[in-house]
Amino acid sequence: MNFKKINLLFINQMNRVLLLAFFVWVCFSGCGKVNTLSEQATVQLGIDSNLIRNYVKSHNLKALPIIDQTTRLSTGEYYVIDTPGTGSALFTNATLITVSYSAKVMGGAKNFVNTDSLAKPIFHPSFTLGSVIKGWQLGLPKSLKGGTIRLFVPSGYAYGPYAQTNYMLDPNSILDFTIKLYDITN
Repeated sequence: MNFKKINLLFINQMNRVLLLAFFVWVCFSGCGKVNTLSEQATVQLGIDSNLIRNYVKSHNLKALPIIDQTTRLSTGEYYVIDTPGTGSALFTNATLITVSYSAKVMGGAKNFVNTDSLAKPIFHPSFTLGSVIKGWQLGLPKSLKGGTIRLFVPSGYAYGPYAQTNYMLDPNSILDFTIKLYDITN
């Protein structure tokens, strides 16, 4: 009978150790790294949104947030209408836009692109709205023909976690665009 008592004590202690180990594993598994691209994008959007809000506030800009019309949630992107345009337009993915623009990393001093300085005579490129970065797709419909808009675009609505070596942009760069909308064609 002593033999059974020893085994039962040993088994009870092992069960306690295993139960404790399982409990510790469960507690700490929730504290692990963000693993999926979707989780990483959500975390980065929160970081970018805070940085943009703080930048806008510290520079006393009258910027407005862009709200996703489908989810009614803030996209983290902000815009300022520098020059109001005229008319009205319906923007779709097939809308052809003719623009000039400059772009820099938010808070940076130097533009990494400026279409007015690319060619002489000045060339205004045209794009299909559905083919440009998501930040433009969300922001440009806030402007009208002839208007100028400034967009503060979170990295996830620009190039995300991917470096853009052509422009010497780091991953997760928040972009600051000034866009003049010359024409809108549907």
